[in-house]
Amino acid sequence: MLKVQNLHQYYGGSHILRDVSVQAEPGKVTVLLGRNGVGKTTLLKSLMGLVPIKSGSIEWNGKPIEKLTPYERARAGIGFVPQGREIFGRLTVEENLRMGLAYQSGSTPIPPDLYALFPVLKQMLPRRGGDLSGGQQQQLAIARALAPGPGLLILDEPTEGIQPSIIKDIGRVIRMLAKERGMAVLLCEQYYDFAQELADEYLVMERGEVIASGPGSEMKDQEIQKLVAI
Repeated sequence: MLKVQNLHQYYGGSHILRDVSVQAEPGKVTVLLGRNGVGKTTLLKSLMGLVPIKSGSIEWNGKPIEKLTPYERARAGIGFVPQGREIFGRLTVEENLRMGLAYQSGSTPIPPDLYALFPVLKQMLPRRGGDLSGGQQQQLAIARALAPGPGLLILDEPTEGIQPSIIKDIGRVIRMLAKERGMAVLLCEQYYDFAQELADEYLVMERGEVIASGPGSEMKDQEIQKLVAI
């Protein structure tokens, strides 16, 4: 389980995250919602150690990780799919996938189940990542994060700029990872309908604070969409 308590983070003199507490449990999709600029991406980067926190605690599987480097957090079993995908455009699909296995032996095979999740990738192994469509690049970014077998997958707006057919495929994979493989998933998402469909738990952020949370089944009754509408 990921357990975040009383997180505070600043950029210069700006208080970006204000006493944020979050949990992501195995077998569940926890959805993080909020308008642009409320601190969602900063929170995810803080969880990965890409930006420092001022105070608070981050635990993964009962162990504190707030002082670990990003690569140490990855080795501890946390996978991260950043906003904008950030694949290596000049590397092939296969080389991108192997980057997810970078801290393992060079002879470590790419897990074949990645091709079961995203069949298109197997067909495109020799192609450069930059030649893929946006949706295919997103599938590659998710597969790269899954390659070392994390217990927690953090995704930052995976549907951004993606065609509807691939959004459905991504949703199917996220649901399967949680329900069939028991993975903890923390999903930051702007596309409300997609988030509501997947959410076992939800949190809404505004001005760096969590202003609402609860079971995903209650999102409609609590009129959560009004809190995140632009």
